[in-house]
Amino acid sequence: MTWISLDLQFFAGEKTEKATPKKRQDARKKGQTAKSSDINTAIGLLAVFLFLTFGSSFIGSHIFNFFRYAFQHYMLIDLTENNLKMIVIEVLKEVAIILGPILLIAFIAAIASNFAQIGLMFSTESIAPKLEKLDPIKGFKRIFSMRAIVEMLKSILKISFVGAVTLIVLWTRIDEVLGLSFKSVSNSIKIIANLALQMGLAASVSLLFLAVFDYLYQRFDFEKNIRMSKQDIKDEYKNSEGDPLIKSKIKQRQREMAMRRMMQEVPKADVIITNPTHFAICLKYDEEKYDAPYVIAKGVDFLAEKIKKIGNEHEIIMVENRPLARALYDQADIGDVVPEEFFKVVAEILAYVYRIKNKI
Repeated sequence: MTWISLDLQFFAGEKTEKATPKKRQDARKKGQTAKSSDINTAIGLLAVFLFLTFGSSFIGSHIFNFFRYAFQHYMLIDLTENNLKMIVIEVLKEVAIILGPILLIAFIAAIASNFAQIGLMFSTESIAPKLEKLDPIKGFKRIFSMRAIVEMLKSILKISFVGAVTLIVLWTRIDEVLGLSFKSVSNSIKIIANLALQMGLAASVSLLFLAVFDYLYQRFDFEKNIRMSKQDIKDEYKNSEGDPLIKSKIKQRQREMAMRRMMQEVPKADVIITNPTHFAICLKYDEEKYDAPYVIAKGVDFLAEKIKKIGNEHEIIMVENRPLARALYDQADIGDVVPEEFFKVVAEILAYVYRIKNKI
């Protein structure tokens, strides 16, 4: 019987439950979310090669003009301290014109792919330096962990798959490659550029195909890592909602404070309507506050006896009216005016009370 108890305690700590929304939110604040870097790489490469496919003429003409100007102008002038700065600035401008669109496309693709996977998220905790990462023992464990082995197998699969795809593209145009020696330089450059673009597009699409499976794996691994045990869920509920024992004590304290405030109002009552043993309702009429009498305190059983005791101490007149006491207790809360259907009987009672007070 003892062994069964220990076994159940062991399984109670197993992380078998799905993560709660608060757990997911906390993980997101730490920068932990399901994301595949292969998606970013694949979409970036695909965007760049698509741009090169449709914008190759623009880039090609700028490259051709740059080299022609360099051979016709830069190589024929004498370098001096004065013209060196001008040459460097002109070269940098041409490089920016050639590479700028490519880098911009890659940047936009990276932002879009990240946003598509995780949405808008900013966290400094994931990039904060941690001393534990310098621990050689933990570093050795990370290198030879199951995750590292999975990443190595994924890399081998990507290299093999992408290599096979590019080889197929190259094999389909092997005749053109073998005939490059018989073509002019311009035609050879066009064939090589066109072949490079085809191979790049094919590699990007194949990498994107593998990246989809990688994303599914990353999502599965993330869900597994943020799983919670039943005890974790209980602890989270206690931390977020508060310990039930503490909450009950707070409510009890609030009830006690409300009761003390109510008892302080009893001496201000004009009359106490009683059952006589079970109910006690304290009424007061203040024409500056309300147009009708209102309830300032009420109670049942023990509380009713306490109200009547305070009423006796302060010589508050008590009137026994069983139906009225029960009805007022059920239909009027503290601070509420007397319901309209009881105006007449309450007015008669107050008139009776005022007559007695005048006699006194």
